[in-house]
Amino acid sequence: MQTRAAVLREMTSNRPFDESRPLSIETFELAPPQAGEVLLKVHAAGLCHSDLSSINGNRPRPTPMVLGHEVAGTIVQAGAGVERFREGDRMIVTHHVPCNACHYCLSGHHTVCDTLRETTFEPGGFSEYLRVPAINVDRGVFTMPDGLSFDEASFAEPLACVYRGQRRANIQPGQSVIVLGSGLAGLLHINLARAMGASRIISTDMVPARLEAAKNLGADFTFLATDDIPARLLEVNNGRLADLVIVCTGATQALQQGLESVDRGGTVLFFAPTEPGVNISVPVNDLFFRNDATLTTTYAGAPGDLATALEMIGSRRVQVDEMISHRLGLEEAGLGFQLTAEAKSSLKVIIQPHGGA
Repeated sequence: MQTRAAVLREMTSNRPFDESRPLSIETFELAPPQAGEVLLKVHAAGLCHSDLSSINGNRPRPTPMVLGHEVAGTIVQAGAGVERFREGDRMIVTHHVPCNACHYCLSGHHTVCDTLRETTFEPGGFSEYLRVPAINVDRGVFTMPDGLSFDEASFAEPLACVYRGQRRANIQPGQSVIVLGSGLAGLLHINLARAMGASRIISTDMVPARLEAAKNLGADFTFLATDDIPARLLEVNNGRLADLVIVCTGATQALQQGLESVDRGGTVLFFAPTEPGVNISVPVNDLFFRNDATLTTTYAGAPGDLATALEMIGSRRVQVDEMISHRLGLEEAGLGFQLTAEAKSSLKVIIQPHGGA
């Protein structure tokens, strides 16, 4: 069958992207699903910062390619041997799935599995239709709860990443949490930390509108990122720094603030990449002799995290609808990338290849 998609032909840092037009809307043939595969009609695909890093060249990828991996849609055809799903089922689909058999999977580190880094669907989420490989159908396709919109369901993949991060950081009820950077990932962390029982949540950002969104989603206190964050923390957190620091920006200042904002026995979760080549100094002696702090990173989410994330969205324990700032058609994908790059008026951009139908 034929599908239309937003195709990235060449990476570029020339902005605005809606004028430099690195994406072109193209029509091409998509092979029917083979044994074990399904064909999905894409109703909603979230635009992620990792997509942006591919389009601007910070994360080089082979081109041409179709970006988009936060996908919700409807099965329109199932290949031979597919028994769990059928035509008309409303699903979320993840592009990366683990092997479930290697050393890393068996030790609970599914997201560093080689298979997870290599798997994907064809052609990508910013397409009218996509073909889901058998391995993804086996462990990366989940039925949407009743009453959940496709736009909301597309948050399952980013929330799964956030959930895994907080799980790895061993978040506990009653802890104080500071989120440095209140973009989409930061807002999800704030929302989830509240659902997980955090007693006090603080957020920072450079953009006042994002701080307002952080308040609406559960932050008790918000500060401009240019403030003396450790000092402000002591003021609002009973003279203590934070039990859990979540760094959701790759800005050097925020990375340093993260190390300076963690309380004794606390944890710093680095949840965002930096620009290529960026390094910071780590005060090992302070951490060793005084803080007893844990530093950790996470990437992606495992299938179990996806199932939990979808349940939390479906039960409304995590509210995502008000994070959607823009709903755009396929032809407006370039504008979506520009809005995300500007990081001013946008929170979450959803691409609707069929115009919300």
